[in-house]
Amino acid sequence: MSAEATNPATPGPVAPPAPQALTASVAPAPGRRKSRPRIDLRRLGRAALLGPAVRGRLPDAIGHVVEAHRAHHPDADLEPLRRAYVLAESSHRGQMRKSGEPYITHPLAVTLILAELGAETTTLTASLLHDTVEDTDVTLEQVREQFGEEVRYLVDGVTKLEKVDYGAAAEPETFRKMLVATGSDVRVMSIKLADRLHNMRTLGVMRPEKQARIAKVTRDVLIPLAERLGVQALKTELEDLVFAILHPEEYDHTRELIAANAARDSDPLAEVADEVRGVLREADIQAEVLIRPRHFVSVHRVARKRGRLRGADFGRLLVLVGEDADCYGVLGELHTCMTPVVSEFKDFIAVPKFNLYQSLHTAVARTDGQVVEVLIRTHQMHKVAEAGVVALGNPYAPGADDPADGERADPTRPGWLSRLLDWQRAAPDPDTFWSTLREDLAQDREITVFRPDGGALGLPEGATCVDAAYAQYGEDAHACIGARVNGRLATLSTVLKDGDTVQLLMGQDPASEPSREWLEHAHTPAARIAIQRWLTTHPGGGETEEARGEESEESGGAGTEGAGGPRPAPVEDGGPARLADSGARAGENGAEDASAGPERSADVLVDGPGARVRLAGCCTPVPPDEITGFTVRGGVVTVHRAECAAVAHMKGRGRAAIDVRWGATAECRVTLIAESFGRPHLLADLTEAIAAAGGDIVSATVEPPSQQRVRHTYTLRIPDATHLPALMRAMRDVPGVFDVSRTRHQAQAL
Repeated sequence: MSAEATNPATPGPVAPPAPQALTASVAPAPGRRKSRPRIDLRRLGRAALLGPAVRGRLPDAIGHVVEAHRAHHPDADLEPLRRAYVLAESSHRGQMRKSGEPYITHPLAVTLILAELGAETTTLTASLLHDTVEDTDVTLEQVREQFGEEVRYLVDGVTKLEKVDYGAAAEPETFRKMLVATGSDVRVMSIKLADRLHNMRTLGVMRPEKQARIAKVTRDVLIPLAERLGVQALKTELEDLVFAILHPEEYDHTRELIAANAARDSDPLAEVADEVRGVLREADIQAEVLIRPRHFVSVHRVARKRGRLRGADFGRLLVLVGEDADCYGVLGELHTCMTPVVSEFKDFIAVPKFNLYQSLHTAVARTDGQVVEVLIRTHQMHKVAEAGVVALGNPYAPGADDPADGERADPTRPGWLSRLLDWQRAAPDPDTFWSTLREDLAQDREITVFRPDGGALGLPEGATCVDAAYAQYGEDAHACIGARVNGRLATLSTVLKDGDTVQLLMGQDPASEPSREWLEHAHTPAARIAIQRWLTTHPGGGETEEARGEESEESGGAGTEGAGGPRPAPVEDGGPARLADSGARAGENGAEDASAGPERSADVLVDGPGARVRLAGCCTPVPPDEITGFTVRGGVVTVHRAECAAVAHMKGRGRAAIDVRWGATAECRVTLIAESFGRPHLLADLTEAIAAAGGDIVSATVEPPSQQRVRHTYTLRIPDATHLPALMRAMRDVPGVFDVSRTRHQAQAL
């Protein structure tokens, strides 16, 4: 049987008491029900033994379930619940739990948990029946005949989950099957989580080693799943129960801290709550202000982070309002009338978390230095924050806007679960699936990055552009050759931050392939599995472009232009190309001295007769750039752009600047850097575009390709500085070129 519960009177870990919210309303919403104490379902055994009730009358044993269900769904049809209870009770009659209680108390308890969370009638019906097919003679066909295909599907899914062996050897394949069943309908996992919660509540008399094994699986797999499904009410209680089993000493210490704080005469949270109520009352904002005590694990984490705990550390304030706009109104009043801690502000309304969570987070400081955290959300947001996907009802109920073909989107399935279903199907083997799943579940924080079209991607903290590519394009991301992060070119290994805008640059070559190096930068299961799958089916593939270039040079073979091909060396005044040294770049020495190559003529006027002038190669100024000059060895005046790093460097060393200005002659030289993707004939196309735009190439270098990107540096002579914008546009228009800019080198020691 699935529920191996034990007698709670037997010594064992004590379940932490459920925190009771202290409510005080600025303007209570009409008709809101008062919170009810938790029902002790262990006492329902006698009622369950009464057997089926009179037809058409609700059995007394499910009265608590009905009360909780009607609080969320006043117009619900209760007949399916009555019939489900009658079938479940008669089927389980005579079966007892290890505690000696009638077995029917277990499905009743699971159903009550879901009813309190707001689950709809179909879920509750399946919950009452979730053990009948596994533990009794009831068949799935009977369930279908009496309750319909939807209930049969849910019961079948939960039955499959009950057969999962959580032993280490069986975990990979069985848990994979578990997620397959879950992913088709999130209500299956909702029932499973409630089932595990009730079993954890009554785990007391089992052998310590079995308690520990169940608690570890709950910690490693089911709690992260509850977090990702947004079912915080289940997740927090499961965390506390696991904490009590696996860390009893720390649990006892935390319980003592909470008890000592509750015994204090003054409560800073209550004082700040009263102040917040006054602020909102004066602003005429209708809101409820609640004190939300932290659960045991949360208090333990805060204690480890901050050391000695103060009164405000044991809870947070929760402000509930009617509309989204009121959330921001509350925020404005608090930040105006109280002392905000700006660094604590987070807006999860504009950018919801991956598990549907929405709320504004902020904090205010008291005069004694204590910081009080404040959560601001609507009543509906609060319902979803507590119950996650359970609160959103039946995702498959027909709607007025549904298409005629019956296909409907699932509004309750979070993006994380959709991605999970995609990559579990792509995993090459169960072990790969299991290892990547564990890594993914270990990520307790997620970031949101935005696409240029306004879409968003949810990624784990620490994700890179490689992860973003596979999250957006799936296996088509093999062709990704670069990215722009917040408008600036970035490598695929760039770590993304919350709120970044990411534009992924895709190559046109259908034979594009991922690099083995991408595995070092991939953090999401989708990316790692897709790359590993490609490498498995293409032995020897995925070599870096640099490795190919080295092999080509060692074997004496010729390559192609662009990525992986031979690299042209400096081309002096239109001379022939030859292989270049990999590090060469024009103007890399910063400010020039008089002996560095032939002098260059330029029409720059200097205060002082007979002064020789040369334009600095580090910044290659052209009219109408603002310029300044410095005298270097040999009496030559080197002219720099005013913002050149070399200027600040020389001024910092006490060098005196010389006034210089442009003369009438317009011919000038400029050094440009072109960033491009590697492709055949790219160099030829670029030089042709430069020539067509009126530029003469004085010198050119191409750096070794890196991650399919190529960097070209050109020193050009142009007849007039006004031609420069058109020349740069012509270079950008060459296919494969994504950026052209003026050189800016760091200052070097002179």
